[in-house]
Amino acid sequence: MGAIEIFLVSLTIASCLLPSVSAATRHYKFEIKMQNVTRLCHTKSIVTVNGQFPGPRIVAREGDRLEIEVVNHVHNNISIHWHGIRQVRSGWADGPAYVTQCPNSNWPKYLYNFTIIGQRGTFWWHAHISWLRSTLYGPIIILPKKNTPYPFAKPYKEVPIIFGEWFNADTEAIISQALQTGGGPNVSDAYTINGLPGPLYNCSTKDTFKLKVKPGKTYLLRLINAALNDELFFSIANHTLQIIDADGVYVKPFETNTLIITPGQTHNVLLKTKPHFPNATFYMTARPYVTGLGTFDNSTVAGILEYESKTKLHLKNLPLFKPLLPALNDTNFVTNFTSRLRSLASPQFPANVPQNIDKRLFFTVGLGTSPCDQNKTCQGPNGTKFSASINNVSFILPTTALLQSHFFGQSKGVYKPDFPYSPLNWFNYTGNPPNNTLVHNDTKLVVLPFNTSVELVMQDTSILGLESHPLHLHGFNFFVVGQGFGNFDPNKDPSNFNLVDPIERNTVGVPSGGWVAIRFLADNPGVWFMHCHLEVHTSWGLKMAWLVQNGKLPNQKLPPPPMDLPKC
Repeated sequence: MGAIEIFLVSLTIASCLLPSVSAATRHYKFEIKMQNVTRLCHTKSIVTVNGQFPGPRIVAREGDRLEIEVVNHVHNNISIHWHGIRQVRSGWADGPAYVTQCPNSNWPKYLYNFTIIGQRGTFWWHAHISWLRSTLYGPIIILPKKNTPYPFAKPYKEVPIIFGEWFNADTEAIISQALQTGGGPNVSDAYTINGLPGPLYNCSTKDTFKLKVKPGKTYLLRLINAALNDELFFSIANHTLQIIDADGVYVKPFETNTLIITPGQTHNVLLKTKPHFPNATFYMTARPYVTGLGTFDNSTVAGILEYESKTKLHLKNLPLFKPLLPALNDTNFVTNFTSRLRSLASPQFPANVPQNIDKRLFFTVGLGTSPCDQNKTCQGPNGTKFSASINNVSFILPTTALLQSHFFGQSKGVYKPDFPYSPLNWFNYTGNPPNNTLVHNDTKLVVLPFNTSVELVMQDTSILGLESHPLHLHGFNFFVVGQGFGNFDPNKDPSNFNLVDPIERNTVGVPSGGWVAIRFLADNPGVWFMHCHLEVHTSWGLKMAWLVQNGKLPNQKLPPPPMDLPKC
């Protein structure tokens, strides 16, 4: 029995679960508390769940109900998002601050209560306010229903691998200073694997993640990119990875030596170990994929793959092999890798791509500027402040939750239901930038009737330089039906859309200097956030929200909020 199965059995016994074999209720308690943690010979007090960094693992099965009590013992405002979980008719538990709930500081307890419907795979949870997710994050593992096998041979063992970033400084102070000065924030001091920077950094050899394996076995690695601001290449020296899942959705398997994973994305991969002890150890490394002009953490995190041996060997005396990662700006590799991702599209796991579209939208995404505050000096372009926008709207979070305002009919003065379906000013998006780089600051939503089939094209812009943007949609999965470089051509490009087996996921990278087209069915009533998962761009306003109205039937309506929903 693998480690996850043992954990699940013990959890079942401890939680007095319901007797049904098809579904259960699983209880967790998250105590938000400060904890001293040392990395790179630097000790600092960080915000954690239960004193753990990274935070605790959540394990459940498809169909289970999760009840997670979050108790806040720190002075920070806190909200937790369950990234990738669709929250079907349970938007009150989705977590983004001032979108589906007010953060709980003055209201120290909140029970996140939701059911896993039609999903299995690797997801994750993280803080969804300011930059607190730099330390507040952990894996969510959703196993298939009882007695339902994987669509691949059962692995010998399953191992979560979470990429993160370590900052010696306080991340709340970093983003606060950046927003005040209008400049770019300081970058991280290291990347991490399961919270550990590894031996390629100074004063970090003892803080190295080691994956110990047996020869001739298959391991399921559950990869999560929880980094704040960087897309990452990942590889294991002298080993091949088989991609079997993306964002909790099975894909047509394919093999690769290296993969790319954007912040917010997950991948399940199979690692087949060598048939015999190889008399060597192997680095597993990750480093950034960079497309923008700003500063970035140009470093490499490493863990070590070690083979168990029946004889006592000094592993330090064995050769240590390093993988060859793509160049920092290798967009060709990224394009080729993402083009290989295809939904399984089998009878058991169909790709239900919307074929008839009710609403077509075109969003430009990218950086811009805002005027410097009066009597202040700003460090952005030409004395302005850095901003980011979608269709030139830089989203301002309100001081009360959007979902509550909508549900109780109190939207006046909180948001406007007129987010533009396309740019108000057209220009050559990937050519010479326009002279006016100022954005419009506002709180606008796109309103969709229940069951609207949506096609959305997201276009990168060159206003302050071309750059890739990983966009995450709450409340839905979507199908990536097309992507390309240059400006999207509505007359030619749709003819090349893949409407048969496109990848289905919840986070997608808008290519640098290009576009991506997605389709989804708006069948989940509520207010749903969409934002760049590069945290710095989200802080600058690269975000928006969708309001999906109730349907006519009882099971198409959002229930009232729970009694303990935090108040603003």
